[in-house]
Amino acid sequence: MTDRRDLELVLKSHFPLVVIETHEEPRALEMLRKAAVNIDRDLHAWSVTEGLRRLEVAGKTRFSRYNRDTLTLEGDGGANPPDRSKETEPLPALRRIKDAYQDAVVVLLDFHPYMDDPHLVRLLKEIAIGFPQNALTLVLLSHRLALSDELQRYAARFELSLPDAAALERQINDEATLWSGRNNKTPVKADREVFRQLVRQLQGLTVTDAGRLIRNAIHDDGALTESDLPEVMKAKYELLGGEGILSFEYDTAKLADIGGFTALKRWLELRRPAFVGEIDLPLEPPKGILLLGVQGSGKSLAAKAVAGTWKVPLVRLDFGRLYNKFFGETERNIRDSLRSAEMMAPCVLWLDEIEKGIATGDNDNGTSQRVLGTLLTWMAENRRPVFVVATANDIRALPPELIRKGRMDEIFFSDLPDAATRAEIFAIHLRKRGQDPAAFDPATLAAASDGFSGAEIEQAVVGALYAAHARRAALSAADLLEELRRTRPLATVMAEQIAELRIWAAGRTVPV
Repeated sequence: MTDRRDLELVLKSHFPLVVIETHEEPRALEMLRKAAVNIDRDLHAWSVTEGLRRLEVAGKTRFSRYNRDTLTLEGDGGANPPDRSKETEPLPALRRIKDAYQDAVVVLLDFHPYMDDPHLVRLLKEIAIGFPQNALTLVLLSHRLALSDELQRYAARFELSLPDAAALERQINDEATLWSGRNNKTPVKADREVFRQLVRQLQGLTVTDAGRLIRNAIHDDGALTESDLPEVMKAKYELLGGEGILSFEYDTAKLADIGGFTALKRWLELRRPAFVGEIDLPLEPPKGILLLGVQGSGKSLAAKAVAGTWKVPLVRLDFGRLYNKFFGETERNIRDSLRSAEMMAPCVLWLDEIEKGIATGDNDNGTSQRVLGTLLTWMAENRRPVFVVATANDIRALPPELIRKGRMDEIFFSDLPDAATRAEIFAIHLRKRGQDPAAFDPATLAAASDGFSGAEIEQAVVGALYAAHARRAALSAADLLEELRRTRPLATVMAEQIAELRIWAAGRTVPV
């Protein structure tokens, strides 16, 4: 209802050109029909396939599409029907509209391919200039349309709103009722928590796209289950045109999959209800965290675990594909990526190895500085539920504007695991590969892996399993110890760099 009232105000505001960018053409046309009734104006449409035609408006007589001065009903089989062959061409159609139409709304469907033609641009301008005499409004309805500078001053833009949570709930209930009616009144099985999460994941989609995903989730098995949510997330990402720089990460994790990280787990658990909307606090929802630490210490896994635990999509910004050699393209890429992340909300935006994407220098004509500025401005102004998880290995490459307090909610430091955490990590990776951790001595393994990162412990387990398989024997503690003895951990190879990182992090960050 609000959309229709807003559209009526736009149509009555004496703008001769109205631009509507949407993929929901049927919904927009239906809204225009209803608005035309309320403002008492005729409604016509043009397309390259159908030419000019009068759109039927409820409560109005449908007159001839050609002669506005007669009361001949359309389809009356007149003796001399006009030649419609040229009406499918934009130039003759616009000339006819300019000469014959008054006090009407004419919708030009998919007119965007013709906006580079100077003849058409001039004709559109003449129609706009003549508005005080003919009261003719042109609505340019396309999925995307850019107006030239000379037309901008005559135009207003109208956007169809996206459905809110209440509207999405009604859509789900309506679709469930429809399915039930077609299946012998069998009710749709739905878990209340899954229902709530589905509503959250559908936000940011159009009415049409949301309806399609709801039907897919219900009609396959007549139920809404947790297994439907990943498919909805994936489909939503694809519908929003996700590709290239911003990638959808299908493989998420849970906090239980991470050894250690006790402080981070506690921090995330406290803020999860506020981020997912379970509680209403007089506080802003959490914005994001920076995970700084030793390579292989579990930062990437932690980013995946945030999304997996909060049950929201995880999208990753690929800095390697962000930069473009053409001037201005890199900045456009970062803006488009951040806009896509907002449309995926609620979600987790993973900025992996952020120092490689925003390292400032003088050899890129200031591009990295502009990327950093765009990112910082967005982080300060964004109000959509997008939780940023930035990971970094080299603190020296990070600009001070990013790491100062206030940019991120918190900066966590992931150090090499202690003995208890190493034992926990061994248990996680053994269990993940079908081994019983109780069959191995955790204290001995933890002592033998002093200085190892979580990634190095995982590779030790993998290597030991390969060795045992080659002998056609079961995995033993001796296999694991031998694999550990053959490995030179990063703490040994890069001892100086790790020591420097620890010195910087002490007192400046929160240990995970």
